[in-house]
Amino acid sequence: MDEFYIDETLYHGRPHSAAGRLDKEMACYDLLDELEIPFARADHGPAGTIEICEAVEKVLGEKICKNLFLCNRQRTQFYLLMLDGEKVFKTKDLSKQLGVARLSFGSAEEMERLLNVTPGSVTVLALMHDRDNRVQLVIDRSVARAARISCHPCINTSTIWFSTDDLLRKLLPAVHHEPIFVDLPEGEGEA
Repeated sequence: MDEFYIDETLYHGRPHSAAGRLDKEMACYDLLDELEIPFARADHGPAGTIEICEAVEKVLGEKICKNLFLCNRQRTQFYLLMLDGEKVFKTKDLSKQLGVARLSFGSAEEMERLLNVTPGSVTVLALMHDRDNRVQLVIDRSVARAARISCHPCINTSTIWFSTDDLLRKLLPAVHHEPIFVDLPEGEGEA
C-alpha cells in the first residue's frame, strides 16, 4: 500500500476551521448541526481503495457503507444505493427488486450535476443537492438494521458516522427523499 495520510484522532462534530475544506463539505456539517444529528469524523487522504477504507474504519470504529450512483439504460432514472461495504454488488439482484430492466453506473457528469459530488465521494448527504428529487435513494436492509451508518461528507478526505435512526427520522425527511428498501444477497461473484 502506498503512503497514505490518516489522522488517528476520532473527532466529534465539525472541524474547528473551514480552512482547506470545500463549501459542500461544510454544508454537510451545517445540515447535521441544524438537524441536531451528532456525528463523529475521521480525516484522511483520498479514500480510493479497500485498504485505505479499512484503515479509516479502524479510526472510526465503524464499517464504511458503500454508496453507488446508478442509472437505467435510458439514463432517465437515477439511484443512490447504500449497501454494506463487504457485500458484492450484482446489478441483476438490484434490477429485479427495482423492476428496472438494466442498471449501470451513472457518469461523473451526471453525478456532479445531480448530487454535486465527484466519483469516490458519493454519499447519502449529497441528496441535499437533489432538490428536484431526480435521484431515488435505495438502502439495503443490512444497512438499515445497523446502529450507525458511515459516509463521506461530499468529499472523500473525511468520513463520518451517525445513527441510522437519525438518517431515517431526521436527515431523509429534511432532504425530502423517501428510501426504497431492498434485500441484496451476501456472496461472491461478478457484478
